[in-house]
Amino acid sequence: MQDTPVGIPETKYAWNGDVALAYQVFGDGPVDLVYVEGYASHVDMNWESPRFARFLKGLARHARLIITDRRGYGCSDRFSPFDIPASETIVDDVFAVMDAVGSDRAAIFATNWSGFAAQAAASHPDRVAALILESPIVTWIATDETPVGVTSEHLDWVAEEVRANWGSPAFPRGAEQDQAEKDWFVRWQRASISPGSLVAEVRRWKETDVRRILPSIHVPTLVIVDPDASELWDPENGRYVATKIPGAKLVEVPRGFAMLPWWGNADAIVDEIGRFLVGIGEEQATFGRVLATVMFTDIVDSTIKAVELGNREWKQLVEQHHAFVRAFLSRFRGREIDTAGDGFFASFDGPARAIRCATAISEAVRDLGVDVRAGLHAGECELIDGKLGGLGVVIGARIGALAGPNEVLVSQTVKDLVVGSGFSFLDAGEHELKSVPDRWHLYRVAG
Repeated sequence: MQDTPVGIPETKYAWNGDVALAYQVFGDGPVDLVYVEGYASHVDMNWESPRFARFLKGLARHARLIITDRRGYGCSDRFSPFDIPASETIVDDVFAVMDAVGSDRAAIFATNWSGFAAQAAASHPDRVAALILESPIVTWIATDETPVGVTSEHLDWVAEEVRANWGSPAFPRGAEQDQAEKDWFVRWQRASISPGSLVAEVRRWKETDVRRILPSIHVPTLVIVDPDASELWDPENGRYVATKIPGAKLVEVPRGFAMLPWWGNADAIVDEIGRFLVGIGEEQATFGRVLATVMFTDIVDSTIKAVELGNREWKQLVEQHHAFVRAFLSRFRGREIDTAGDGFFASFDGPARAIRCATAISEAVRDLGVDVRAGLHAGECELIDGKLGGLGVVIGARIGALAGPNEVLVSQTVKDLVVGSGFSFLDAGEHELKSVPDRWHLYRVAG
């Protein structure tokens, strides 16, 4: 592999609200590739390691490389141990960086526990062209389905190891290094994140489990594992991911230290990523379906209310209701697709925003003296003349019809996608949905 003969890129900032996100753009390949590191990250200091610099230059031979420090790391704004961002926030940050560099759609390359955010990002195929997961982790704690995970006690030990040795020569490295690389690695750790914040993030991920969303990922996916790795980076984790994501490609690259792909057999990893990216453009042309979160709302007992008020007052109330709904759609970045009488059909690029929008509408319209019901589903939808259609939309509509007054009812998929976002749910049981196969487990949004 030959290095790309260009200099070190300038560090710039994108903004997601009031949060500054550091990024660099490197190379000018035909595909945009966003690189999000999981273990540690510092866009300026990355280049001080000859191995890391060589790895980045290799990636830039195949793509326009967009390197970013995710929120809490490196040159980006930090978080406190009491304010660990949810996966959806990290996804929003990635899209903010893409917007800043003019990237409408990009491949996402995420290492180890950044895979949580990348897997959530894959729920937005309008922005994510492909997914590359290196040593991904879908759940850290061992389960019957993923027995290679570790115990809660082991993660507690990891947290204590971070507290005691983070940013010192005593912290495990797991690879042979010369003295200059060892010195850089210690400084890079300290510059990446403080030990208290890292411990807090480990504890957050300890409760995260995204296994159920894997079958919903419908973008081209490459999974890279080290067959000789162990513990959190056991290759069985990646093999499991590859079997659950439809059409995913699994590649096993022995390299001695799975935690850091730019150590060990880095050239082989770059070559695999390059071959994968070559086919992305052709596959993009085949997409006629998208993943979206759909929301259906309508006024409860509208016929009774209309008779009670009379035509003129009912018309005024409906106009006020519509104004409320459209204001909240704008606030939470929803897209109005259709309106029928007193009902709305809208879509969102993230389920958490859809939940917040639905609950806000439910609370606000009470001032008008009416109740609304709302149903949400996240799934694959067909694009028909620029509008969403297909079974995913039908499921959302059927869920909405089952909701009660001032109730936001969601599918299992929506519940799973917002794990870690702070929502609480009440089990609403299994239901048959008219004209929809199987039985569906539904949940009420609590609070």
